[in-house]
Amino acid sequence: MFNSLSDRLTDTFDRLRGKGKLTEADITAAMREIRMALLEADVNYKVVKDFVARTRERCLTVEVMDSLTPAQNVVKIVLDELIELLGSTESKLVLSNRIPNVIMLVGLQGSGKTTAAAKLAFMLKKQGRSPLLAACDVYRPAAADQLATLGGEIGVPVFRGDGQHPVDIAKGAVREAVDHMRDVVIVDTAGRLQIDEQMMQEAVDIKRAVKPDQVLMVVDAMTGQDIVNVVSTFAERTDFDGVIISKLDGDARGGGALSVRQVTGKPIKFVSMGEKPDSLEVFNPERMAKRILGMGDVVGIIEKAQEMADAEQVEAAERMLREGFTMNDMVDQMRALKKMGGMKSIIGMLPGGQKLLNQMGGNVDESVMDKIEAMIMSMTAEERLKPSIINGQRRARIARGSGTTPTDVNNLMRQWGEMNKMMGKMRSMSQQMGGKKGKKGKKGKRMRMPGMPGMSGMPGMGGANPFAGFGGSGGGSDMDMLRAMEQQMKGKKF
Repeated sequence: MFNSLSDRLTDTFDRLRGKGKLTEADITAAMREIRMALLEADVNYKVVKDFVARTRERCLTVEVMDSLTPAQNVVKIVLDELIELLGSTESKLVLSNRIPNVIMLVGLQGSGKTTAAAKLAFMLKKQGRSPLLAACDVYRPAAADQLATLGGEIGVPVFRGDGQHPVDIAKGAVREAVDHMRDVVIVDTAGRLQIDEQMMQEAVDIKRAVKPDQVLMVVDAMTGQDIVNVVSTFAERTDFDGVIISKLDGDARGGGALSVRQVTGKPIKFVSMGEKPDSLEVFNPERMAKRILGMGDVVGIIEKAQEMADAEQVEAAERMLREGFTMNDMVDQMRALKKMGGMKSIIGMLPGGQKLLNQMGGNVDESVMDKIEAMIMSMTAEERLKPSIINGQRRARIARGSGTTPTDVNNLMRQWGEMNKMMGKMRSMSQQMGGKKGKKGKKGKRMRMPGMPGMSGMPGMGGANPFAGFGGSGGGSDMDMLRAMEQQMKGKKF
């Protein structure tokens, strides 16, 4: 999502940077390009007009025009205005002290409410809450079955109230939550059309009956410019506290989602970036704006890794420092990377990552990790712990067992060698920081694994990026790591 918009804006900024000192004509031309990029991305016309006017006025000040780096100042101004457009600050879900809290989801047919309800329940469950899902969509065939299936996958109960009126189901779910000590009820209402007066009234009746603490509207990011009319209509009838943008990982232009907050004044609370239960993210305007402008979202990567961190992974990282990097560690890192969204998702969140993906044709062969895992799983337990014992005969056997070639196994061994070498450098650094044994510092505390060039050093990744070290040098910057990834994806075939 926003890939085309991001590319257009990045190209505009690149042209400005190549000019050195800027003139008013340069600023005017850049603003024209930004306006066209936003309009073609389906951002509301009035929103674009106001955005460009504010940005142009700020860019033409003496402080910007006479500065040593005017292009960078223009980029900073566009970033600031985009953050303001999206909501300035993160708007978190606010729940009351009463039990149960009630969260009501509304939206058009096909907007993704049922899936969003399950994702929200999963997020609240991870935060220590005890949610209950209420299936109040009695009109769509198998809607309650879908919610029950999703609830079963995430371990959250679903109140169905088969045969009852939606208002009675919602009230019954609240009573069920009280009886079974559930502190949050998420009400999944039926999808409706803007012109469907009866269905709109039903939403009003449910809201009046259960008095929800939060009413969230689920909006499909692929709706386009009509998203403004949709949100405005719901705001007039049911009012709501915030918006969940669904399907933000789709291929549509998605600019309509950028208009929601400016037109309605309602904050974007969450965005859904995939199909998995954990793909719902708290919306952060600054980080989203940076991703749109091609600046990446490294904080987002770190947060994803931290969510996966546990005591076992910390112990595994410390063991790698003491004993070296094994094939078991490599496969663990690849599985962790998949849980974080895969290579394409991670690259896209790094500064300049979207441009690299475009250079690669937008295709990242995720199957390379499956082949590597197949080769590792074809090794014996001893070989996975001591890869150095794998000779030519063993490599041929591993290739046969994994459906690959000896050359593929040789490439894998070369990668393991590079990563083990880097682990040795980290072990040496740890020893220098914490004494000869490298286990404890001056006060007896365990030494944390430092980040090394070309390695992530992040919790949940075991301190090592499974694709680091390709090319041998290790780089040192995010772009060095990206180039190494690009070289691996293009140059080596598994």
